[in-house]
Amino acid sequence: MFIGKINIKPKADLLDPAGKAVLASLSNHLQLDAINDVRVGKLVELKVDANSIEEAEELVKKAAEQLIVNKVMEDYTFSVEAI
Repeated sequence: MFIGKINIKPKADLLDPAGKAVLASLSNHLQLDAINDVRVGKLVELKVDANSIEEAEELVKKAAEQLIVNKVMEDYTFSVEAI
């Protein structure tokens, strides 16, 4: 059994309204002015029943690219580890 983690965030050249809202709150309400950029994304975890880590990686990548990630607007990275 493996766990796959897909980390998704907006593409760098796209506006991130959630990130801008968090940044404004950090600056205006918490006076954390040293923080100058925030990108808000999402993490998707998948439990994968596979015979090898290579097979699990292939399945997680396929799930990400065919369903979970909007490749027009989002970038992603993923990792797989045995559990």
